[in-house]
Amino acid sequence: MELEQLLKECKRGSVTAQKYLYDRYAVSMFLLCRRYVRSDEAAEEVMMNGFLKCFDTLPQFQYVNEAATVGWIRKIMVSQCLMHLRHHSFLQVALDEATEIAIDEEVLAHLSAEEIFKLITQLPTGYRTVFNLYAIEKYSHKEISEQLGISEGTSRSQLSKAKAMLQQLLISSNSDYAFRRMGSK
Repeated sequence: MELEQLLKECKRGSVTAQKYLYDRYAVSMFLLCRRYVRSDEAAEEVMMNGFLKCFDTLPQFQYVNEAATVGWIRKIMVSQCLMHLRHHSFLQVALDEATEIAIDEEVLAHLSAEEIFKLITQLPTGYRTVFNLYAIEKYSHKEISEQLGISEGTSRSQLSKAKAMLQQLLISSNSDYAFRRMGSK
């Protein structure tokens, strides 16, 4: 079924259409939520709440194209993730600066998307949240500061610390990779 028709059916309250819409985007939205929250169970709960919010606000949504629809769903999911983090007091952003660590670009060549995803989920909540909003969702530091109730400087600091920690995790991951490679020879 075409997306525009699917959305019309969802607006009419068709449970079948809602299930199709859910099935169409559930995996990608779960992964989005999982980048923000630590457990699969919490990510699933947040995603489900996000889809409920989508269905509740769908009558106000005007279909333009699939990209706009996905962007709208993503925005709702990110908002739900931030609400979850605030509600559970997980979103506590530290104020001190992190130092940058030099890294060999070849490290990234040895990591799969799944390994990079796992590294991101290892970041502390504040770092992970700002990193996701800036690097993946493409929010500006001004937008992040408004969303999280922090200063733009704090947003920049958290991003810097997230990058530094990711670099440390990458170095560690690369050492593990080299060790595994040596063991297989």
